[in-house]
Amino acid sequence: MSLSLDDPANRVAVSPRLVVPALGLTQILAWGSSFYLPAVLAQPVASDTGWSLTWVVGGLSIGLLIAGLTSPFVGRQIHRYGGRPVLAASSILLSAGLFGLALAPNLAVFVLCWVVLGFGMSAGLYDAAFSTLGHLFGRAARHHIAVLTLFGGLASTVCWPLSAYMVTELGWRGACAVYAVIQIALCLPLHLLVLPKTAARTANRDEIDIAPVDAQRDKSAAMSFRSSPVFLLLAVTITIGSTVSTVVSVHLLTILQAQGIALAAAVALGALIGPAQVGARFIEILVGRYHHPIWTKIASVTLVALGLGLLWSGAPIVFLALIFYGAGIGLESIARATLPLELYGSRDYALIVGKIARPSLIAQAAAPSIGAFLIETLGAQESLAAIVLLAGANVLLAAILFGITRSPPKQGIVPRF
Repeated sequence: MSLSLDDPANRVAVSPRLVVPALGLTQILAWGSSFYLPAVLAQPVASDTGWSLTWVVGGLSIGLLIAGLTSPFVGRQIHRYGGRPVLAASSILLSAGLFGLALAPNLAVFVLCWVVLGFGMSAGLYDAAFSTLGHLFGRAARHHIAVLTLFGGLASTVCWPLSAYMVTELGWRGACAVYAVIQIALCLPLHLLVLPKTAARTANRDEIDIAPVDAQRDKSAAMSFRSSPVFLLLAVTITIGSTVSTVVSVHLLTILQAQGIALAAAVALGALIGPAQVGARFIEILVGRYHHPIWTKIASVTLVALGLGLLWSGAPIVFLALIFYGAGIGLESIARATLPLELYGSRDYALIVGKIARPSLIAQAAAPSIGAFLIETLGAQESLAAIVLLAGANVLLAAILFGITRSPPKQGIVPRF
């Protein structure tokens, strides 16, 4: 039976002024205690245990692979039950995985704990948080999603120094244990107390009008959007963007040093990317209401390709290249969340985000190894050229997507423009 959002009993009085900052804090801690954790802990873990550094770092790849495989399931649960139980489960899973890392007696258990963390990342990182906001606030979630990415952009800034401090004072096992306690003592209560219990969400009138009442709607909707050329293009461009950004993030220092830049200077230059991301997202928050999200997508892929192209060219403006690149990946986080919301509406949003996240996360899992293989086989500069070509192809695909989405809609391709 279809839920009537016109019924006041089914409406949820939720304030974004409470929900967004709460989710912002839990996002910082979720990213910092999972995705960004190996950047600080990998070397101490390998040095302390004698385990292979490749396998220690590879735990993250395994976690991302698990997150990608399970993301459609997570999207379905948010679609049916709302974000509260899913995000609460993520806190429990992340805590369990982190406690497991802290106690891991051998490498096999350590890697197995990353499988648990993978389930937690699937249920607790951006895609789940975006889906939750879309479920709660409908099309109005676009602005709230952009604000949430500002918090997410601070994850490495906050958690890398915090992780380094804890490793120094408590050791890497102690750092994992503290993050596990934070997930249970802080993030879990926030998810349970701030998010509404009901799966119902606020909605505006035009969303209600376009909602079918067919009891079999979920299955037919899933089949229709997966076969849509718009959905396929959207998934491909997001996957390429994730691949490019992950390869560059992991291997940036190697690429810069191959161009004759000293390590200290390379680190300083790399530090420009974070502020560029946050700056671009802040600008999008200010002007996003005045344009369609497809323009955000076009800007993001263009800036990434431009920045990497300048970096590859060897022009003596590396700082500008990295600012362009950082701004591009900053906007990409917003585009990947808001463009599906605008194209498909909020009713199937969690389902769509879950489906799109699968290839993207799997690509992120494979990207560091692919980048390493390219650098070892071709060299850093030639590998950068291949990445530039891939980024350029993404600009072309985004342009095609622009052409389709700005044309009069055909029946069955996109529910609403």
